Amino acid sequence: MNEIRRVAVVGAGQMGSGIAEVFARAGLDTIVCEKDPTALRAARGRIDRSLHRAVERGRIDPTDREDTWAHLLFADDLEALSDRQLVVEAVVEEEAVKTDVLTTLDKVLVAEDAVLATNTSAIPVTRLGIATTRASHVLGLHFFNPAPVLPLVELVSSLHTDRTVLERVETFARGTLGKRVIRSRDRAGFVVNSLLVPYLLSAVRMAEAGHATPEDIDAGMVHGCAHPMGPLALADLIGLDTVEAIARSLYEEYKEPLYAPPPLLSRMVEAGLLGRKSGRGFHVHRAG
Repeated sequence: MNEIRRVAVVGAGQMGSGIAEVFARAGLDTIVCEKDPTALRAARGRIDRSLHRAVERGRIDPTDREDTWAHLLFADDLEALSDRQLVVEAVVEEEAVKTDVLTTLDKVLVAEDAVLATNTSAIPVTRLGIATTRASHVLGLHFFNPAPVLPLVELVSSLHTDRTVLERVETFARGTLGKRVIRSRDRAGFVVNSLLVPYLLSAVRMAEAGHATPEDIDAGMVHGCAHPMGPLALADLIGLDTVEAIARSLYEEYKEPLYAPPPLLSRMVEAGLLGRKSGRGFHVHRAG
């Protein structure tokens, strides 16, 4: 099979922008696809700020930043992705939306060996793959936020994913992207979120019950357990809507109470208090 050099990301949110930056910094011909022009403009700004921070912190030099931009294109139509070898779906964590994107991409992609990857945090890949005619070429490629900084990628094969496809993408993620890859079976939440989300939900329940303030809960884990960030600050970073969506997927799969979204979390999502991306969640956040 040919080396993967032509890639795309569908979805220009926080995760999609980060994945696109990872691809472009690796010298790949990268297209970011998003039908909303406002979201595309926001993605440009997000990537620009991220690259500036990378230069300031010495992770890349100014020449690398310019080279990254040279490898990025932006499009508002999935038809522009017809020649891609790998497309990563990074839209909102809703099964119906992801399925619609993957179904359309299945019709658009020309190469028979083109791979469709989903960045889902918790939705079983098998359910997404069977919405296409190429389930053997669909897998999970789950990056973590911020994607340009965190080294981990979860690689998830469905019951249909071809072994050679899995190995091809693992080689790509390890070699071309320089990521640390772990494999997971196709169960809701995979490895990381199956462990992480119950911890975050426990912190939400503690705040909901009034046992401690969000500030003290986070300080306890940062200063008492040497965590780099407290659970409620981390939930705000991930996005409370995303945390709730992952929790619902986990609860649907396992039916265990520890995975059920607490009422406080659901009310905050309904109120639009989503964390950093909305400016307020369990903490108040400055724009940018």
